[in-house]
Amino acid sequence: MTEAGPPVQDPLLSLAALARVSGDDDPYLAYEQGESWFFARGALARITVGRTHLHYTCGTDRKDIPWHDRPLPALAGLLAALPVEDWRVYGTACFELAHAQQQDTDRDFLDRTLHRPLLHLFVPHEEVRLTPAGTLLRASDPHRLSRLAEQLRTPPAPPLTPPPMPWPEPPADPSYTAAVRAAVDGIRAGALQKVVLSRKVPVGFAVDFPATYVTGRRANSPARSFLLRLGETEATGFSPETVVEVTPDGTVRTQPLAGTRARPADPGAAAALREVLRHDGKEIVEHAISVRAAYEELAALGAPGSTHVTEYMTVRERGSVQHLASTVEARLPAPLTCWDAFAALFPAVTASGIPKAAAYPWIRRLEGEERGLYAGAVLTAASDGSLDAALVLRSVFQEGDRTWVQAGAGIVADSRPERETEETREKLASVAPYLVPRPSASTCPAAPAPACPAATP
Repeated sequence: MTEAGPPVQDPLLSLAALARVSGDDDPYLAYEQGESWFFARGALARITVGRTHLHYTCGTDRKDIPWHDRPLPALAGLLAALPVEDWRVYGTACFELAHAQQQDTDRDFLDRTLHRPLLHLFVPHEEVRLTPAGTLLRASDPHRLSRLAEQLRTPPAPPLTPPPMPWPEPPADPSYTAAVRAAVDGIRAGALQKVVLSRKVPVGFAVDFPATYVTGRRANSPARSFLLRLGETEATGFSPETVVEVTPDGTVRTQPLAGTRARPADPGAAAALREVLRHDGKEIVEHAISVRAAYEELAALGAPGSTHVTEYMTVRERGSVQHLASTVEARLPAPLTCWDAFAALFPAVTASGIPKAAAYPWIRRLEGEERGLYAGAVLTAASDGSLDAALVLRSVFQEGDRTWVQAGAGIVADSRPERETEETREKLASVAPYLVPRPSASTCPAAPAPACPAATP
């Protein structure tokens, strides 16, 4: 059942307020997509992808479906049979879904990923869509619809109490610079062309995620933003690019961003660094090979002759940094679905490497642990064939008593470890200064930084 209403004054505050009043047992996900803001809460149906099975629950109906070769074709079939009219799913894809898609045979590594689903989707009991034209509420029963409408009518609380915590400059990380050197050696030896290596920085206090979403979004200019509590994970982030966008008519689009410089508050300094970015040989090469890889992925999927670059090597501002940006589009031929497009483009080439399959063991070895949601996707998909997946970067994460931020850099043959380390600091500055501590929360244990042994896979 549905209810329509007038537009809200501030969608960001409204979604953060809905998240704050959500019950502890209710999963929720807020998602900004252009001028549309979505909020989903409660699981009417849930689908998770594990290492060997898809797990489905809808009321009393429960299924465990083995998948073979790759899980996403089985997922598409399960979604097509959902007993919900005009459904929309929301959820997350962990970076390690890529290993399942590639039929990874590293059993020790796969065993370490068993504690979280590779893909976690839910059809919500309650759903909100906010646009400049108005508000649309949807719920599975009258009580939920009435409660949702009342919560949305309640004026949102001011977002800046308490203020963000001061964020010190992240310390030097010799293990990360050693990992970059090892990757450069591998690239120069011909093992691969590019690999994106990330590092975690622990946060020593419990984070107020709705407040952080508001303060961080005010300071950023993302392609997408999100706030979620799903399973054991809480996260909020300000995604600089999409992994894939699929429209109901079958247009497929991806937006690779690669090549980075800081974006200082001073306009003159930002403009000077923009020119440095536009003429830096290493950044241009990194971007060009990323666009070529995205083009090849779409060309292999799209209708013959439909793949084209609609935007090439412009500069896009994303919070504390600016990137070289391009857009590649294609047409999805029948009988392929949006999940075929997602499978072809996930994970984003700008957060993995080139070739992707060659990059995975380097990431696994040099980062030292699984990435989880980092460099994965937050996504929504609908029964009309549409899908929108945001690349999970510029984010803060919490699992249990561990809270952290994470950032990476694209490593190519001409990379310098000191510059790549500085790039991670520039990206962390899009999130870390806006972390709001949870009121009256005690300091939580800091997550240990992962070891980054400079070893060849």
